[in-house]
Amino acid sequence: MKIFKVIRGIWWYFWGHLLLIRRYDSKYFSGKEFQGRLNGLCAVGWMIAVKDAFSCHIHGVNQKVPWPVNPCTIVVGAENISFDPHDIRIFQVPGCYYQGIGKITIGSGCYIAPNVGLITANHSFENLDDHYPPKDISIGKNCWIGMGSVILPGVELGDHTIVGAGSVVTKSYKDGNCIIAGNPAKPIRFLGDS
Repeated sequence: MKIFKVIRGIWWYFWGHLLLIRRYDSKYFSGKEFQGRLNGLCAVGWMIAVKDAFSCHIHGVNQKVPWPVNPCTIVVGAENISFDPHDIRIFQVPGCYYQGIGKITIGSGCYIAPNVGLITANHSFENLDDHYPPKDISIGKNCWIGMGSVILPGVELGDHTIVGAGSVVTKSYKDGNCIIAGNPAKPIRFLGDS
């Protein structure tokens, strides 16, 4: 059984290097998903990256994104999105929407659950085909954005912020170290409190 896993790992590693060398920026292949047994030869990241590239090509989504993205997640304006390359797993979660019309900065060690939206520009009320000027979003280190949450333009979340599932975050919590939830999201607990 172990030999089968090694052979399968080598298969994904081979296709990963053959197909992905031109498709993605190599700096995104340095995280823990690309490390492990046999110097990364059997790492699960290669399988994920090859499947993502193939699926995104078939479905015609995320064609200009320089890192692997789940085909059920949409990334707009990848050039305006910055994150720790070791945290590539945040883009493997299905159903998320990263709208990089403005800048989106995601700190290292963050977790983003399925169906989360990070929105940097709203549609114009006068003409729905237009957007208002974008406002940047900044998420600190070691944050957890719960399932189905929406982060709206201009929001800044400090380190160690937890956003409850289904929340709509309309304002910033720059100090972090808190749990926020609701619509609109409000602090429900500060971390470190007993």
